[in-house]
Amino acid sequence: MLDNKDHQSISGRQNMQEVFDKIQELKQTRKEIGREYRDALAQSTSYEDLKEELKKLRDKKKSMESSVQAEMGTRFEEFEKAKREIENAEQMLTDIALTNLMNGESISLKDKNNAEYEPTYKITFKKIN
Repeated sequence: MLDNKDHQSISGRQNMQEVFDKIQELKQTRKEIGREYRDALAQSTSYEDLKEELKKLRDKKKSMESSVQAEMGTRFEEFEKAKREIENAEQMLTDIALTNLMNGESISLKDKNNAEYEPTYKITFKKIN
């Protein structure tokens, strides 16, 4: 995490490329330290034993979940269907909000308790080549 000094120096810059370069540099540092950390953990036999025990417990958990899902039958299918419908509706809400924003319209939502919601935005970059 950037300390306050780093944040001030980055936020004071106007050049996006400089900020991007700094992020890339920090990611490389994080990657190197992460590799060292994983290597150090791999040297611990008790850590490896614990990983194996966790794998067994995850498998047991998955088996229990599958069993309960099968017992619930159509009720669990309704759950899965509702989950998919929520994802689709959220995507539609995002699309509508973006269209309204591009048309210069304000975006405001209220729930049944009159709590207001406002959109939040996040811009990310992905490698194109």
